[in-house]
Amino acid sequence: MSATEAAPRVETPTIGVGRIGPVWMLVPALVLLIGFFVLPYLSIITMSLREASTRAVYGEGFTLAHYATALGDPFIWRILGRTLLMGAIVTVITLLLGYPVAYHLANSRSRWTSLLYIFVLSPLLVGLVVRTFAWMIILSNNGVANKALMAMGLVDFPLQLMNNSLGVTIALTHVFLPFVILPLLGNLQAISPDLAMASRSLGNSRMRTFLKVTLPLSLPGIQAGSILVFVLSISAYVTPAMLGGTGGRTMSVLVVQYLVDNFRWPAGAALAIIMAIVALIVVGLYLKLTARAMRRLP
Repeated sequence: MSATEAAPRVETPTIGVGRIGPVWMLVPALVLLIGFFVLPYLSIITMSLREASTRAVYGEGFTLAHYATALGDPFIWRILGRTLLMGAIVTVITLLLGYPVAYHLANSRSRWTSLLYIFVLSPLLVGLVVRTFAWMIILSNNGVANKALMAMGLVDFPLQLMNNSLGVTIALTHVFLPFVILPLLGNLQAISPDLAMASRSLGNSRMRTFLKVTLPLSLPGIQAGSILVFVLSISAYVTPAMLGGTGGRTMSVLVVQYLVDNFRWPAGAALAIIMAIVALIVVGLYLKLTARAMRRLP
């Protein structure tokens, strides 16, 4: 018998994942989900069903009157439509601007690629209030943009670039552009370059290869980026509040006005719930439409 065989085996106790169980590993995520998502929404729903009171922010009873009043008010529907339209426009513009940048970053081997990464991430390195103040300086009547247009002789008087939806759209596009570039970049980098090479070897042009191979395979990145930008755009508050004025007021600004300025907490909570439900419906329809296109992918 060899020395190796004669030596006793010492087993080191280990704690395997199987002993813990996969369910217990979900507990931290469930705690965070319930504590920071489910409970706040339940609190807002409860608040929206409270009766209005002249002595406090809400009364003791429960009612659906706040939802009925909001849904029957044309002004609320106009603000809601403006918010959704602004979110859709910002989403489309960021996709049109962000896709070429993500495509270039995914296929570039230049030494300047790192510098372009910095430019893409630069909006995230500055506070939102600071960025919005910068856009106020650029878009005001005496701002950089109007002075440049008047110096070039393109306009004779300053354009109204603030206190409307135009200024909010421009600023939100700048703020949320990285949120569409980064998901697209990860998706484009995951596409095998052999597929494009095979398409080119079969006689397809570069444009046809892009339209038939690269663009369809990048639909998951387009879907993720567009949903992220749309949700962030319609829920943005700081930028519309500082740049929108009365002409660019959105649902987020209106909800804060109800809660903070007027102390109408139940009515403001009802507006927030209505906005959340409408956003879920829009995102759900978009997911259903894009899912049909992605089912055809190999």
